[in-house]
Amino acid sequence: MTNYSKVNVNGTDRVELHDTLGLTGAEVSVNFMPAGAGVPFVHAHKQNEEIYIILEGRGCMEIDGEKVALEANDFLRVSPEAKRQLFAAADSSIKYLCVQVKSGSLEEYTANDAVMS
Repeated sequence: MTNYSKVNVNGTDRVELHDTLGLTGAEVSVNFMPAGAGVPFVHAHKQNEEIYIILEGRGCMEIDGEKVALEANDFLRVSPEAKRQLFAAADSSIKYLCVQVKSGSLEEYTANDAVMS
């Protein structure tokens, strides 16, 4: 058994990596929406916060009735209870990562979690 997993997602509109990579502490999805498209529902979460990482294009996220403009290189964290819906701009597609993690679960990070060999 190896201590890593790898996948190439080139050319996919949406892929969730929890099963593909065997993730156990987070959900990561890779997403592409054409210009004018949007997530077809408003949603919130029970316990997961989401981090949106905009890779390409432009769009907006409506969060609890407030519109937040998004463009390439933006990072956006959304609390679990916030009602949200993402849209690509009318004249621009959008490519983004969405990372879901249990809110409040981070105990160690970066150098504090590293084990030097």
